[in-house]
Amino acid sequence: MSDTKHIIDNSRSVLTSAWADIIDGLNMFPLWGRLGWTDILQRYRRSILGPLWLTISMAVMIAALGFLYASLFKMDINTYLPFLTIGFVLWQMISGILLDGCTVFIGAEGVIKQVNLPLSLHVYRVLWRNFLTFLHNAVVILAVIVIFDVPVDWSSLFVLAGLAILILNGIWVALLLGLLCARFRDLNPIIGSIVQLSFFVTPIIWNPVLIPDKKFILFFNPFFHFVESVRAPLMGGAVPVETWLVLIGIAVVGWAIVIPTLGVMKRQLVYWL
Repeated sequence: MSDTKHIIDNSRSVLTSAWADIIDGLNMFPLWGRLGWTDILQRYRRSILGPLWLTISMAVMIAALGFLYASLFKMDINTYLPFLTIGFVLWQMISGILLDGCTVFIGAEGVIKQVNLPLSLHVYRVLWRNFLTFLHNAVVILAVIVIFDVPVDWSSLFVLAGLAILILNGIWVALLLGLLCARFRDLNPIIGSIVQLSFFVTPIIWNPVLIPDKKFILFFNPFFHFVESVRAPLMGGAVPVETWLVLIGIAVVGWAIVIPTLGVMKRQLVYWL
């Protein structure tokens, strides 16, 4: 009986520790918010345009790819370029969260070993940095929407729900990848390869209308649902119900996995760095 009580108490302690880390890290927004912004500024230090290079490089790349693939796929540039722009900008944020998540704790090794801070703070810093980059690139989306007269109405506000659930999932993904990649260093290049492959099998540069008889395949691609939850409202369409269900399901399962994992592995992390 005492052994059972000890196990239950230990499990509660693990879960409580994990939740405390997540909440404490979230409350330290002034710190990780400033650090995330500084990361972007440092990347373009001594540059005249600074972070605006993010927007310029994204605009040039999208314009080049847009006209090229619109010609290859025989698609109307007026519909294809907005489709490509939104998908490409979103993919940059998604892939950035995944790749930065793999090295989030490895890159913060010095801080983790010297300062007692919530581990989640480093994850929030990564999420904030990638979200700021997305906001810079979102200028390109707004320009394309205006230039190509993409219909925008009240239903477009669903884009906020799509971004919110993307960030919510991004937190647990970065936490989990950061812990696992710190313990198993071979995972880093594996995740990188998976992300690169996923770009080509996700409707970013190609439109799902090209595979009308095989659209069921997209249901099993989580990246498609993350992109579609934001792209569909901006394109004047509705987000499919199954997309919301898949994203909510991923969030529930992911957080159910990462909370106990964080509680168990956080004490051992410093020995893996």
